[in-house]
Amino acid sequence: MQPRRQDYALLLLLGAVWGASFLLIKLAVATVPPLSIAAGRILIGAAVMLPVLRWRGLGLPASRQTWAKLLFMGGIGTVVPFALINWGETQIDSGLAAILMSAVPFSTLLLAHLFQRDEPLTPGKLVGVALGTVGLVVLIGPSALAGAGQHVAAELAVLVATLCYAANSIVARRLGAVAPEVMVAGMLLAAGLFGVPLCLVVDRPWQSEPSALSLLALVVLGVLPTAFGYLLSFRIIVRAGAGFASFNNFLVPVFGVLWGVLLLGETPRPSALAGLAIVLAGLAAPRLWPRRLRAADAPE
Repeated sequence: MQPRRQDYALLLLLGAVWGASFLLIKLAVATVPPLSIAAGRILIGAAVMLPVLRWRGLGLPASRQTWAKLLFMGGIGTVVPFALINWGETQIDSGLAAILMSAVPFSTLLLAHLFQRDEPLTPGKLVGVALGTVGLVVLIGPSALAGAGQHVAAELAVLVATLCYAANSIVARRLGAVAPEVMVAGMLLAAGLFGVPLCLVVDRPWQSEPSALSLLALVVLGVLPTAFGYLLSFRIIVRAGAGFASFNNFLVPVFGVLWGVLLLGETPRPSALAGLAIVLAGLAAPRLWPRRLRAADAPE
């Protein structure tokens, strides 16, 4: 499955949209509890997608098998990693979490190689993952690795979240006959079944006093990174494969830094441009080296 130029453009757009999540969450979490943010963005995203389905003349699926996959995507693929990452980042720095999240592309490529015949593992993909990870370390700064190993449980939580995201992409790939709009709406509705009760029990959101700015950030988070972001992600998965779509995890921190510079006046690290160049080289590697791994080299 060879990505086309338009797929690279969609991947960059997805990185820009999901990269804005850092800024929006930073604004929302000031007065809104973490699980309330997760549940809120899920509900807002679902509320956006349902009218989109009606406008497109689409409906929710009737198949039980499809709903079983959507329930998996909503629970294991969305709510569980949201909760694990939110908890993990209470103990480890966001920079280390971003570097650990670079395991998503490798996990996705491996699962795609095992379960999708048209997404074989190639040397170019492995080189791309390696370059992307190095680029993130350069972008964020090697000092982010200084705390590695100090909070093993939190680090493992983030790594488990990467497996959840990888599995989510593979299941989405297997729903290729379902329109991306239907996938997103169904997944978010399913996620709400798990996320909202958890939020009510743990956060008790009626006791919080959110500011207008936090609420605005939450609404934008639900509309753009959640509804529009997942729609882009699933469209890329259907068009170019789960492995290719997973490379957005290298772009998200890059755009996170860029939005901080443009909107918050933050000063980027001198190494940011070097990190960006390495990440872009990682994106190009699979296209420049598309040869399949030989059978002897493939994972057992």
